[in-house]
Amino acid sequence: MIIPALDLIEGSVVRLHQGDYGQQRDYGSSPLPRLQDYQAQGAQVLHLVDLTGAKDPAARQIPLLKQLVAGVSVPVQVGGGIRTEQDVEALLEAGVSRVVVGSTAIKNPERVQQWFTRFGADALVLALDVRIDEAGNKHVAVSGWQENSDSTLEQAVEKFLPFGLKHVLCTDISRDGTLAGSNVELYREVCQRFPQVAFQASGGIGNLDDIAALRGSGVKGVIVGRALLDGKFNVTEAISCWQNG
Repeated sequence: MIIPALDLIEGSVVRLHQGDYGQQRDYGSSPLPRLQDYQAQGAQVLHLVDLTGAKDPAARQIPLLKQLVAGVSVPVQVGGGIRTEQDVEALLEAGVSRVVVGSTAIKNPERVQQWFTRFGADALVLALDVRIDEAGNKHVAVSGWQENSDSTLEQAVEKFLPFGLKHVLCTDISRDGTLAGSNVELYREVCQRFPQVAFQASGGIGNLDDIAALRGSGVKGVIVGRALLDGKFNVTEAISCWQNG
């Protein structure tokens, strides 16, 4: 499925280039009509990143997220600096369907495994930002991509499989925000290796050919952000491209 995404800073829709807060482009302060439009065009899941909350968990945009989730009738997944069980709880109570957990799952897997036990695997998405080296090793980057962890993608997934892991959002960070196409080979490989996991591909989708290229890779979802905001294509076109393969 096609999963439209919005990044939010203090109520405005923005895009960061390669995760850099210093390089942001502003797309206006009305996320709700945009989400409702995406839903009207057929989106079945929506993805939001709370960049304000990612920077400062105390400033998490809960009232805004509550309003956005209430304004649409499809499931919404939300990420952005989720560090504590309270963070997860607050988002689920706000009506979010799935909470996206990134760096914390790598830095403190035992803590996040407890969340899987408490909230259930369907309420959590493991977000793995991957930097691939010359030898093809998939290093997971943490802290907004500022550093590489010791973990590989495969090791990270294997830590959570015993806890029922269902959803993994995987970004090849060399592609993110670049509109340069996604790393189809990466997704083909991980989907074959972990068929029990529903992978969401993220990063680099710039045109409909990029979506078509992912058909048959095994991914269950394709996150599309900047290309929709820049009007490269719309949600209806993206869905029809994804389904007509």
